[in-house]
Amino acid sequence: MRQQIIRLLIVFTILVAALIAARVFLIPDTFGEFGHYRGAAIDDVTAQPIKYAGRASCETCHPDVVEKHAGGRHHGVSCEVCHGPAAAHVEDPMAVVPDKPRGRDLCVLCHAYDPGRPTGFPQIDPAVHNPLRACMACHEGHAPKPPVTPEGCSGCHGQIARAKAVSHHALLPCTTCHEVSEQHKLAPASSRPTKPTAREFCGKCHAPDATPPAFIIQEVPRKDLSTHGDHYVCWQCHYPHFPELK
Repeated sequence: MRQQIIRLLIVFTILVAALIAARVFLIPDTFGEFGHYRGAAIDDVTAQPIKYAGRASCETCHPDVVEKHAGGRHHGVSCEVCHGPAAAHVEDPMAVVPDKPRGRDLCVLCHAYDPGRPTGFPQIDPAVHNPLRACMACHEGHAPKPPVTPEGCSGCHGQIARAKAVSHHALLPCTTCHEVSEQHKLAPASSRPTKPTAREFCGKCHAPDATPPAFIIQEVPRKDLSTHGDHYVCWQCHYPHFPELK
């Protein structure tokens, strides 16, 4: 027992010595001067050459483009995200010309299908969406919008469409459960689809005495709404686009 205590004391001593050594030799002198970071970092950052000009600089020479950009769906994307650092261009506009994306590589960084992106974020499969055609051929980069309003919900809701396509709800049109105005297709944020707000809605197919649509050929799960799920709306426990998941 005594030997174990001695070993622990040795380990503890080594750790304390290592901590003191790190404090003396590794932590910068200005650490903690303005908070929990190195104070001299401010001088290091300000000494870096300026590469970005900022939106205000672009507006000086391109007010028409900035106005169009401000009213489009890309209004939250800085000019230099797509055109690259523009400080040198501001200093000498004729000698340094910003990048002008004209291919497909840049746009797909944000708009290629990725299930981790927010629901409703415009996403496409680059392999099948107008292959070999430049995005700018159909979409104006500063204020992008589809040249033709999507007829189906999958145009913007690819993640939901892919899940629903392999679920027991695959044959149900989206409008079976959602009321969607035409305005939603033109300005999605200003007109949201509705969601079922009562348990009886799902009960139209899943209650013991319900009559599902004629095109549903598989056996539909039946539940007694008076005892199943307490007071919760069905979609609070069952993901409606893939109801097999709980």
